[in-house]
Amino acid sequence: MTDTATSGLAVFGDFASDGQLSYDNAVQRFREKNIVLPTFAQLRDPSLIPSTIADQLSEVEKDAADARNLFRVHWYNEHADAPGDNYPGLVDVPTHVELPSEMTGVDARIVLAFGNRFPMIRAHKVLAAYSCLAARLVTGRFDPTSNRAIWPSTGNYARGGIAISKIMDCRGVAILPEGMSRERFEWLERWTINPDEDVIKTFGTESNVKEIYDACNELSLDPTNVILNQFSEFSNHMGHYAVTGPSLSKVYEHVTAETGGNLAAFVSASGSAGTLGAGDYLKDEHGARIVAVEALECPTMLYNGFGDHNIQGIGDKHVPLIHNVTNTDMVVGVSDDSTNRLDVMFNTPAGKRVLADRGIDPALSSMLIDFGYSSICNTLAAITAAKAWSLGSDDVVISVATDGSDLYNSDRERIMSTHYAGGFDEKDAEAAFDTHLLGVPTEYMEMGETERNRVFNLGYFTWVEQQGVEIPDFEMRRSQDFWNGLRPLTAKWDDMINEFNDATGASFG
Repeated sequence: MTDTATSGLAVFGDFASDGQLSYDNAVQRFREKNIVLPTFAQLRDPSLIPSTIADQLSEVEKDAADARNLFRVHWYNEHADAPGDNYPGLVDVPTHVELPSEMTGVDARIVLAFGNRFPMIRAHKVLAAYSCLAARLVTGRFDPTSNRAIWPSTGNYARGGIAISKIMDCRGVAILPEGMSRERFEWLERWTINPDEDVIKTFGTESNVKEIYDACNELSLDPTNVILNQFSEFSNHMGHYAVTGPSLSKVYEHVTAETGGNLAAFVSASGSAGTLGAGDYLKDEHGARIVAVEALECPTMLYNGFGDHNIQGIGDKHVPLIHNVTNTDMVVGVSDDSTNRLDVMFNTPAGKRVLADRGIDPALSSMLIDFGYSSICNTLAAITAAKAWSLGSDDVVISVATDGSDLYNSDRERIMSTHYAGGFDEKDAEAAFDTHLLGVPTEYMEMGETERNRVFNLGYFTWVEQQGVEIPDFEMRRSQDFWNGLRPLTAKWDDMINEFNDATGASFG
C-alpha cells in the first residue's frame, strides 16, 4: 500500500518524508514522560503484554489518565463490580451477553460484546482514537510538542481522543454537536486543559456532521492543528479490523464451542464506520454478512434521506470515507423512538418487572444498564437481520454494546418528562416491549451490486465536492483490492511501534 495521505486519503504506509523532526520530538517527549505504546498485536491478544506491565495494571485506576491504561485499550478487561471499582484483571473471552429468544422474538442467537469495559471513557471508541494517533506518531506525522490533536466526533471518539491526548501529554481539541448528551460535555470539561477553547460545540445534533467538517476545515488553516477525522482516517477502520474483529471472533468461537453454529452476520451502526471494519474481518475469517445500521429518522443509505435523531454516536447525512460499502450486505434503519423508550424500560423498576414477567433472567436484565442508545440500536438491527434472513437457532449474529446507559441519564429524564410525565409503569413497559422489541419497527435493504454502488456513489458529494478528495482516490475504495491492501499495515505499524519504544527507552518496569 502506497502512502496516499498527501492525496486526500489518510492511509499511512510509509514514514513521512518530512517527519524526522516530529518523530524525534515525540521520542523525546515519550522518554521524558515514560510512555510506552502497546502494539496492535498486544491489544488483539493481551496475553502478549509483558508481565512487567500487566502486573501493574491492578494498581492503576481504570479511568485515570495514566499511560499504563493504554494497555487496557482492548476488549479483554474484566468487569468491575461497581462503577467506582477498578478492572480486576483480564478475561479469556471478551465480556458479552447472549439475548434469549423471549427477549428478541427470533431463534437466532444474538450476542453483543460490552464496549464499556474500555478504560477512561467506558466506550470502545478509545481504540479508534488510539489507532489514529499511534499511526501518525510512529510515521512522523504528529509532534506532541507542537501539534494540537483535533478530534471531530458525535460523542465517544472525541472523548477517546482527549483521553489519549492527555496521556500522551499533548493538546487535544474535541469537536462535537451541541445537542449531544450533557454527560459527554461534563466529561470533556473534566479532561480538557482549557474547556472553553478545547471543546468546540457545533450546530445541531447527531446528523449535523458537515458542520463538524466545516469547523475542522477552519482549524486546518493553522498548520499546527492535526485533524484526526474518524470518518476518513483509515487507521480507525484498520484498528477495528486488527483488534475488534479477532476479539469478536473469540466470542463467537466461545459461544459455539459446545453447540456449534454459523456466524451469520455482524451488525454495527455506521457512525464513522470504523467498527464496521470488524465486520470485514469476520467476513474474511467466517463468511459473516455485514449489516450497517442508521437512524430511521435520517435514512441516508436507505433513501438518500436526511433528518435529525437521538441515537447518539451514529452521526449521519453522509457516507464515511472509511466505510467499505461494496462489502456491506444489508442496511437497517432503526427508529430513535425505539431506542429512547427501550432505554427507559431497561433502566426503571417497572421495566425490569415486565422483563421478569416475560421470562428474562433478572441477572441478564441487570446487565442492560450496559446498553446505551447505539447498543439498543444494534440489538434491534440484529433482530431485523435475523427476521429478514430467516435465521435459525444454529445462526449467530454478533454485535457490540458500544457504551452504557450512564451516558444518557439526562436524556432519559427528558424522554420521561416528554412521554411519561405521569411516570413509567408496567403498562408502559408492556407497550415498549411489544412494540419496540417484539415489533421492531425498522426498515431494511439488502445490498446487491446496484444498491452498493448507489450508496457508494452517494459519498461523492461529501468527499469529492465538499472535502476535496481526488476522484481516483475516491474511486479506488470501490474495489476490495484497496481494502485488502490495507491489511498488512497494522503489522508494519507494530514494527514501527517497537522501534519507537526502543528509541524512547521508556519502561514501566
